[in-house]
Amino acid sequence: MTSTGEPTTTSTTTPADRPAARLVVPPAVPPAVPVPPWRALPVLLAGTFLMVLDFFGVNVALPSLAADLDAGPSEVVWVVAGFALAMAATQLLAGRLGDHVGHRRGFALGLTVFTAASLICVAAPGATVLVVARVVQGVGAAFIGTSVLSIIGVSFPGEARARALAWYGAVLGVAAAGGQLVGGALIAADVDGLGWRAIFAVNVPVGLVALALTPRLVPAVRARRAGRLDLVGMVLGARTMVLLVLPLVQGRQAGWPAWTWVSLALVPVVAVVTYRSGVRFERAGGQPFLPPSLLRRPSMSLGLVAQLVYWCGQASFYFVLALYLQDGLGLSPLDAGLVFGVLAAGYLATSFTAPGLAARHGSAVVVVGLVAILAGYGALGLALAAAPDGPGATVAALVPGLLLAGAGQGLCITPLAAQVLAHADPRQAGSVSGALQTAQQAGNSVGVALVGVVFYGVLGSAGGTVAHAFGASVVVLAVVGVAALVGVCLLAFATRRGPADA
Repeated sequence: MTSTGEPTTTSTTTPADRPAARLVVPPAVPPAVPVPPWRALPVLLAGTFLMVLDFFGVNVALPSLAADLDAGPSEVVWVVAGFALAMAATQLLAGRLGDHVGHRRGFALGLTVFTAASLICVAAPGATVLVVARVVQGVGAAFIGTSVLSIIGVSFPGEARARALAWYGAVLGVAAAGGQLVGGALIAADVDGLGWRAIFAVNVPVGLVALALTPRLVPAVRARRAGRLDLVGMVLGARTMVLLVLPLVQGRQAGWPAWTWVSLALVPVVAVVTYRSGVRFERAGGQPFLPPSLLRRPSMSLGLVAQLVYWCGQASFYFVLALYLQDGLGLSPLDAGLVFGVLAAGYLATSFTAPGLAARHGSAVVVVGLVAILAGYGALGLALAAAPDGPGATVAALVPGLLLAGAGQGLCITPLAAQVLAHADPRQAGSVSGALQTAQQAGNSVGVALVGVVFYGVLGSAGGTVAHAFGASVVVLAVVGVAALVGVCLLAFATRRGPADA
């Protein structure tokens, strides 16, 4: 309008009008459509399957590779221990670096390292080269594991995350329980005369395909304001893991010399130094590799402890069961793997429903799972006590206990992981997933070492047999299961206290 009230013929936009005008005008360049996360899940799960399969599947290959490479007992132990030690020592470092460089890059780096190391395992001319390659595999597996959990935790919101974790848990359990079956089948097939080397050879084509698909299908997840890299905390954290894991995996073979006890005694000292270093770094505005503010939440700290205790039982159970089936019952690697298939069947029967049940009933689902595992151990103990003569009949008597234990594991793994991941935000996804994986691998190492001491102690005693050693190990595993049950109950109580602790 003019000052006289007549309309003007010009179009004038006032400053007050401009924001509204910008709201209705479409942008000249449409925003990029994010990569659908479900397309990435098969690639992520392929990496998960490979690293878990290699950790557990190599058990059935140990007698074959020892004979082929003329490896001594210590070298054979390090084929397994080297992988676990490297993975445990680098988990938190891998997760924190992923927060800085992006978890897709971390996943691709892990696949590259793991696949290249697998190729070296296939061509290894001796035990030393094989052990070194297994250590490098463990480093690659650390980057794969933390990246997968970080991408799932950040890219899959709410209900989608629960379903993605259900698939993750199913693959984790099937690879762990079925790793021996796959390993035994590959050895029996003897493809191109590879024998035990086929267990590592299968990683190469799968790893290359997953690596090629990663930039196309996996979303570029990166922490917001990841902060300065906590190099001091990373070094201290890795040193703590080495001080804990190294004597546990080497001590029994070395006869528990003085250095093993000194190393274990230093663990709490270095852990306290690591924690205080993180507190100072966080107060200065940095983002520690494992933020102390997370550990101060009871639900987080108890969740990690529950993870550690649970995996103490899981890994050591598979370890002594494999020894009992092959050394005690005289089964071939393939037949022993088929028995592990019973565990996998029980796991699959419950693992896909576990996340939905946990969403409705909370930690009660994990409690039921742990009770089922304890019932399975009890059934195995009864089967050992009343086993008739003949390995076939003995294997049949083990089936009910194995089914119960597998079903219980299916109810535990995914809900326990989800409890820890529930505290992850984009800034701390790598730290949280790294802590979760570290708890799992530390549990694997500690459990195998402790139960191994019991198993070989009974076996070496007067009149000790493999069956006696397995029975004593099952008793120890039951104690570990009770400890995990107590931990989960404490975790449930802490979670119910309110949002401040959640």
